[in-house]
Amino acid sequence: MSSFEIGLWSFPVLLGLIFLRVPIGLSMLLVGLGGSYAINGTTLMAFAQLKNQTYGTFSSYSLSIIPLFLLMGQFATLGGLSTALFKAAEAWLGHRKGGVAMAAIGACAGFGAICGSSLATAATMGQVALPELKRYGYSPALSTGALAAGGTLGILIPPSVILVIYAILTEQNIAKLFVAAFIPGILAAVSYMITIAIYVRVDPKSGGVRDRMAYGARFKALVPVWPALLVFLAVVGGIYLGVFTPTEAAAVGAFGTGLIAFFNGGLTFKTLKGAILATASATGMVFFIILGAAVFNGFLALSQVPQELANYVLEQDINAWAILLSILVLYLLFGCVMDSLSMILLTVPIFFPIVSGLDFGMTTEEFALWFGILVLIVVEVGLITPPVGMNLFVINSMDKSTPMSVTYRGVLPFVLTDIVRVGILLSFPIITLALVRLLY
Repeated sequence: MSSFEIGLWSFPVLLGLIFLRVPIGLSMLLVGLGGSYAINGTTLMAFAQLKNQTYGTFSSYSLSIIPLFLLMGQFATLGGLSTALFKAAEAWLGHRKGGVAMAAIGACAGFGAICGSSLATAATMGQVALPELKRYGYSPALSTGALAAGGTLGILIPPSVILVIYAILTEQNIAKLFVAAFIPGILAAVSYMITIAIYVRVDPKSGGVRDRMAYGARFKALVPVWPALLVFLAVVGGIYLGVFTPTEAAAVGAFGTGLIAFFNGGLTFKTLKGAILATASATGMVFFIILGAAVFNGFLALSQVPQELANYVLEQDINAWAILLSILVLYLLFGCVMDSLSMILLTVPIFFPIVSGLDFGMTTEEFALWFGILVLIVVEVGLITPPVGMNLFVINSMDKSTPMSVTYRGVLPFVLTDIVRVGILLSFPIITLALVRLLY
């Protein structure tokens, strides 16, 4: 069997392990080592690869941004910023039809801007917003569906851990990717709010209305939000203006949210220890998946599968847009059975060499940025796509009285909204690239 054939057979083996519930990081590690052994015929080369990949992966300075952003999210939760953001959004939007659900979306967007994790955003905002949504008579379908969708804003609105991983895999500028994600992130939040507005008009019983608050009370509700806004401006503004590198900005953000948590009374020695342990646990999980992907991708490079596939696609003279659409559809299908980080780590090293050689009427760097945002959004759809949308399980687990089928039904309008949004960004790349061209 040739190296190329071994590489091709690795995919059904990997998917088989995943379906058998072997952790994705371990699956990729085992298949990568086994494939390297099958090609080289010796365990010495396979374990030498493991040694080199481990050192080469974890000695990367760029990866240090991940635990810092995760710690930033932990401190933001301890500082009560999630509650402050939701109360402020509720004060301004709660009196409208579907307003409390819209406020939850707005709060998810704000928390995502200081968290960078979809699951953390969904879990944190679910604890804050679900009781309020129930209190004002929102249906279980709309409540859980909106919060599951809102959680996905955590990986789209910068800073984003997934964008950092994509930047490392494709050797792109992290700051430019954050800039490119900004307008699509705002568009996502607005489109979810529009979806809620349509939802409650089609089904008037699905959402209640709370009393209108006086403007004085509304502005007062904004006061606790200012620290979160300052942290966001310091982190993202510092990156955009070149004051900080992304890693330095993450450290500044973690320090800033830590100070907020301390002065709000949420950061004590006990909670600090818990935050560090939670960050370490999440970082360990992410890093193990990254290591498994590095070993597997090293094996794929040895088998020449990505290069051969790229050459084959280019030789077929298939329309570039048809290839891109096919890849995005594959991401939608993968999203039904895999988590977002695993999808990015497993597929980008294969798909990116294929599409980067095609002509889309833009520079190679601009295409990499545009493709990254498209992939991120489609991966985001996977987080709320049945049957294995991770955000659906997170939110549903917080509302034991709501059957999973009801949550599935409630999230479908948001999935349709995401697909429409992908179509818009696919048709008009300028939406993604406008800020990048303006600032750089």
